[in-house]
Amino acid sequence: MWFRRSPLPDDVRQALPLARGERVLASAELGDGSWAVATTSDLAVVPTGQGAGADVRLRRPWADVDRAAFDPERAELTVEWVDAAADTSLHLVDAERTVFPQTLRERVQWSVVISETVAVPGGGEVRVAVRRTGAGATFSQAVAGPGVDLARPDVARVVDAAESRVRGASGLPL
Repeated sequence: MWFRRSPLPDDVRQALPLARGERVLASAELGDGSWAVATTSDLAVVPTGQGAGADVRLRRPWADVDRAAFDPERAELTVEWVDAAADTSLHLVDAERTVFPQTLRERVQWSVVISETVAVPGGGEVRVAVRRTGAGATFSQAVAGPGVDLARPDVARVVDAAESRVRGASGLPL
């Protein structure tokens, strides 16, 4: 299979301000005419035909992505967020000719320094991780599974212990 970069239209590039040192890694045209753009720091969805200063429809750092799945038969990426925001579906126009799904996967993996999944009292699981921002700063994050209440004291104790372990293993202060 031959991959090539989808040429990012000038109006999309102008509508997506990049921070110093940030660069575009991959892009893909979406079924609604907008573009999905993977930068070194963020995942963005940018409408076309808007010009400079246009509203970017979505722009979130890689550390906000909980997981993503690609369905090659439907040419659709589904992105799940750590804050339980509604999933984002991205229907790619030409999935066979873009590296966008692979780049998305690589950036999410890059953002995870270390993670641990723990079972919590009352049932369910929590994934505790040390993640990295686009600028390289690290922080810890806890993502509760369905039905898990992180405010419960017995759950909080288990999560705090797991957070201490991953922070210590990554070199972050406890």
